[in-house]
Amino acid sequence: MKTPKYGKLIAVAALLMGSWAAVVSADSRPAAFVPGEKLMFDLKWGFIPAGQAVLEVRPMKMVKGVASYHFVMQAKTNAFIDSIYRYRSRVDAFADRQLTHSLQYRKKTELGAKTREDTVHFNWDLNEARFNRTGKYPGEKPEIQTEQRRIPLMPGAFDPLSVFYYTRQLEVGPGAPVERPVSDGRKCVMATAMILKRENIRINGKVYDTYLVEPDLKHVGGVFEKSKDAKIQLWVTADERRIPVKIKSKVIVGYFTGELVSAELPGEKSPAATQAQAADIRP
Repeated sequence: MKTPKYGKLIAVAALLMGSWAAVVSADSRPAAFVPGEKLMFDLKWGFIPAGQAVLEVRPMKMVKGVASYHFVMQAKTNAFIDSIYRYRSRVDAFADRQLTHSLQYRKKTELGAKTREDTVHFNWDLNEARFNRTGKYPGEKPEIQTEQRRIPLMPGAFDPLSVFYYTRQLEVGPGAPVERPVSDGRKCVMATAMILKRENIRINGKVYDTYLVEPDLKHVGGVFEKSKDAKIQLWVTADERRIPVKIKSKVIVGYFTGELVSAELPGEKSPAATQAQAADIRP
């Protein structure tokens, strides 16, 4: 059985919510996020509501004796799409407290009745990633249930989710090409992106001052490599938080968008909410 386009839509959205790999400065600023942050997004395929995605910063954990950030991303189809094809995904990513590299990455995906789990251990003593996969997606070939491999790591490599949080604490500005090594355990590549411009965008009747970022897709497979004019665009707030407020993509299965619907920022009022309030659009 092949994965219907609705399932692919949410899979693409889940990938993109944590795959912006942009670095324009080596000078870190104060942390743009703290444990307890929770960002929720509505996902649409064209004008059709398709599901939800959540990004969270969980309490710090010890990983291999190292105090680490714990990032979580979850995505799921809504009840309507569930009746056609059910999709659920959860990613757990761990990076050292100084945000210099990843330590561990786990991803569990449910497509229909099938489940696939990936685990990646970043061994910095050997400068390698150890990858383990169990299960498979419907229709996948070859019909293997497990996969293991080891690959060399570039210095300072991050997993696809942790890299997004790393970049949020760095200075950014329009016009600069950006890059950072990223590994999903199966390969390690120098991911790149371009900060195109600063612009105001409207979401649910509110205006956000944002930077528009466009990642390079040449190293991304799946629906991206099959789409001749594939494109990803990501808008993050142009304040100290760098909160993602919108994502848009064109792939082989069509257009989809993800828009921020709520933000829990412990310890202070959301800069995104404050900014939106000040620029509230009235009829």
